[in-house]
Amino acid sequence: MILLRHGQSEFNLHFSATRRDPGIEDPHLTPAGQAQAEAAAAALAETTLTRMIVSPYTRTLQTAAPIIASRPLTIEIDPLIRERYAFSCDIGTSPDALGARFPDHDFAHLPDPWWPDGFEPEASVIERAAQFRAQMAARPDWRETIVVSHWAFILALTGRSLMNGTWIIYDPNTPAPAELVWHP
Repeated sequence: MILLRHGQSEFNLHFSATRRDPGIEDPHLTPAGQAQAEAAAAALAETTLTRMIVSPYTRTLQTAAPIIASRPLTIEIDPLIRERYAFSCDIGTSPDALGARFPDHDFAHLPDPWWPDGFEPEASVIERAAQFRAQMAARPDWRETIVVSHWAFILALTGRSLMNGTWIIYDPNTPAPAELVWHP
């Protein structure tokens, strides 16, 4: 499967410059992040994909949009692949508000809130990654699936730190990483 980290968000832009939480909840992509999303869609245009799994944050939904526009896909919105709650950007948007903002997607299955109510320990993200790895390994279509997710979730799943708008090919039958370095 392909694991794509969302494009640069407003939070990423400010945090990378200051290393301080700018207080932006569920941020949108910056113009650079939108360009990264469009570049990913173009680069993946010839890839055989039938399914997309997307985190319910605005930045992942916006990153997914150019890929969705380029081909027919079965779309799943899954909070299991959300970012680790550590900063203001990890406060999500209610399912009703997401539905109004992204009317082509179904958010009715999401609880409100669908994100944690406070800091998420590393062990919790690692457990979510293990659960997702097992789910995907059991699916016959994992090779034709793209997952649009976040830095910490992809790190917990693969042991790799991805930059905004970049992707890797990942086999969910791969063992969990032996060690994780939690520094972007």
